[in-house]
Amino acid sequence: MFTTADLWDENETLLSCVDPVFNHFGDKKLFSGKIRTIKLFEDNSLVRKQLELDGKGKVLVIDGGGSLRCALVGDQLAELAIHNNWEGIIVNGCIRDSEVINSMNIGIKALNTSPVKSVKRNVGEIDIPVKFGSITFLPEHYVYADADGILVSEDNLLK
Repeated sequence: MFTTADLWDENETLLSCVDPVFNHFGDKKLFSGKIRTIKLFEDNSLVRKQLELDGKGKVLVIDGGGSLRCALVGDQLAELAIHNNWEGIIVNGCIRDSEVINSMNIGIKALNTSPVKSVKRNVGEIDIPVKFGSITFLPEHYVYADADGILVSEDNLLK
C-alpha cells in the first residue's frame, strides 16, 4: 500500500506531479506500475490492442489529446484490462460506461465522461514519450495514482 502524499514527502526530488485535472473511475482506488504509452486522437483501436497484451505491473497511459468529444475507454475495454492484469489506465480524454466501470476492479484516471464512441482507424503511436498534465510520461518509467493525484518517477519507488 502507498499514498501519493507519502511518496511525495519521502521522494520529492525523484517525482513529478501531474496537474490535478483528472477524475477517478473504477473501484480500485490506487494503482501503480511501469508506464506503457499510446498517443492517438479520437481513435481507440490501439487501446484495445495494448489491453489485449499482458499488463502485469503496467499502467497504460493514453494521450488522447485532451479531446472531450468521444470516449477512449468503456466497460468492455476496462474488462479486457482486468482480464489481462493491467494495474490501471490514465486517459488524457474521456471514458464511457462510468457507472459500470465504477463497480469494476480497475483504477482509471480520465478527464471526464462522454457517451460517444471513438472512430476505429488504427491510427496512433505506441511507446513514445507523451506530454500532458504539465509532465512527460516516458515508457518504462513508473506512475503512482490514488485519490490525491498522479505522480511519475524514473525509478520504481515501491520496491
